[in-house]
Amino acid sequence: MWVEKYRPIKISDIVNQKDIVGSINAMLKNVDELPHLLFSGSAGIGKTTLALCLARQILGDGWREYTLELNASDERGINMVRERVKKFSRFGGLSENIPFKLIILDEADEMTADAQTALRRIIEDTSKSCRFILIANNVSRIIEPIQSRCAVFKFTRISEKDVVAYLKEIAKKEKVKTDERGLELIYDYTEGDLRHAINLMQAT
Repeated sequence: MWVEKYRPIKISDIVNQKDIVGSINAMLKNVDELPHLLFSGSAGIGKTTLALCLARQILGDGWREYTLELNASDERGINMVRERVKKFSRFGGLSENIPFKLIILDEADEMTADAQTALRRIIEDTSKSCRFILIANNVSRIIEPIQSRCAVFKFTRISEKDVVAYLKEIAKKEKVKTDERGLELIYDYTEGDLRHAINLMQAT
């Protein structure tokens, strides 16, 4: 799928979110002090991609081994939080060049209040060895005690100019003919959701 084939790997390749990228890069100057992160905003604008780019940059080639990625909306119960996250956070030691493990919780706003309360305790208990990146469409559905323990970043909708430019770049690499109006219509239909726009162009 083109959406995976052309997913940015480096933080500098993230589309549009320049202010957030600048803030994250400033934090990375002292990785050991990196706080837990909460990314919020609508679908398809780079939240999960930035989290994965961070994992690669901080953890290096072995990033998959030290990163746990969960979709909280698929497994929203308290048991998922207790079992999967606790087990991962306690499993094994860290090598010299690995500052901490990363736990990426996608669609965290779909977790029940009980699960979020349990998660807050786990965040506190594992703070020496783990960092959490929580991803949410609606930050208001994340309980305040979790928000207060994270640096919160609100992602903005991607502009038509940036989406169309990215689609053109993919089309060029795939040797696909496109026209400006067609790409503008894809943008209009997908309303700034770059993931949806790429999928729609590929389907078309």
